[in-house]
Amino acid sequence: MNTLKRTPLYDTHLALGARMVEFGGWEMPVQYSGILDEHHTVRHAAGLFDIDHMGQFEVTGKDALPFLQHLFTADIARLDLYQAGYAILCYADGGVVDDTFVYKLPGKTRGTVKYLIVVNASNRAKDWTWLNAHRGGFRVELEDVSDTFYLLALQGPRAEEVLQKLEWFDPRQLKYHYAREFRIQRARGLFARTGYTGEDGFELFIPIQYGKQVWDAILEIGRDVGVKPIGLGARDSLRFEAKMPLYGHELDAHTTPLEAGLSWACELNKMFIGRDALLKQKLEGVRKKLVGFEMIDRGVPRNGYSIVKDGQTVGVVTTGMFSPTLQKNIGLGFVPPALSAIGSEFEVVIRGNALRARVVKTPFYENRARQKI
Repeated sequence: MNTLKRTPLYDTHLALGARMVEFGGWEMPVQYSGILDEHHTVRHAAGLFDIDHMGQFEVTGKDALPFLQHLFTADIARLDLYQAGYAILCYADGGVVDDTFVYKLPGKTRGTVKYLIVVNASNRAKDWTWLNAHRGGFRVELEDVSDTFYLLALQGPRAEEVLQKLEWFDPRQLKYHYAREFRIQRARGLFARTGYTGEDGFELFIPIQYGKQVWDAILEIGRDVGVKPIGLGARDSLRFEAKMPLYGHELDAHTTPLEAGLSWACELNKMFIGRDALLKQKLEGVRKKLVGFEMIDRGVPRNGYSIVKDGQTVGVVTTGMFSPTLQKNIGLGFVPPALSAIGSEFEVVIRGNALRARVVKTPFYENRARQKI
């Protein structure tokens, strides 16, 4: 018996020729036309992703801000209205519960605000339990609104051009990491200039009843500029080239944000769960560092492969593959700080062979045009 969850577009994905796989408890499309083709589509045109497996929680109430400040590494107080910020939930020892995006939005009544938290699909139940376990003493209300919106992402250099042609969206003048409301008839949704590919693009919170209508409309109106549906395979290669972490790979309960190179997302001048552990690491140094590397010898590094130096295992590969954009075999992995400098060399054990690799600058790929938005 199939116990995996399915998004409402499951049959649509099958009709488009998608190959479905398990991901975070969901049956999701891994590819349609092929991972390489889909990867290049996003880099050069635009691709449409079904990301409805992601969870969304709303936080409201008089103590919503202090509650979030207590839980998240980022300074939520700095968010403007309609702004989104990357924020991490930590355990007391600094290990990561999850990495999220937090949106500050207008509340239901004039002068109030609400916060929308977007969490990883595989961590949805855990995050919900974590938030509720720490609400004591705070005057807050929590609501799981994951079934209220249908989440889509349109990513790529022609994404704005495509959205401009649809009556529901006007992405012009929308700055990076900001959101705007839209309406479909009387239903209200949200679209944001955010994404997980390293490209310019948008994530769309669509009223649930209009999810397929918007999906079909984007593919239809974007066909002439090369828009295609994109699966999890290309989503992984795209985020990897841009060095965007994936929970369970670069982040987990045994890895801190500082070890993963995410100190910029940690405001150590405020108190939050895990802050003292992170401050201790900052003062005394981390045990391991996430680095990017390219293979010198011929071989493809993969998640879980050992990193060795002088015959001793010193680290592990978190993500690795042949980069469609760079046309190289590259990887991310944790190594001791002494091996983290650019130019440092070590070996990756691939099928029993220790093959040479060299630390390089990351992100591997960076879209300069996106930084100007």
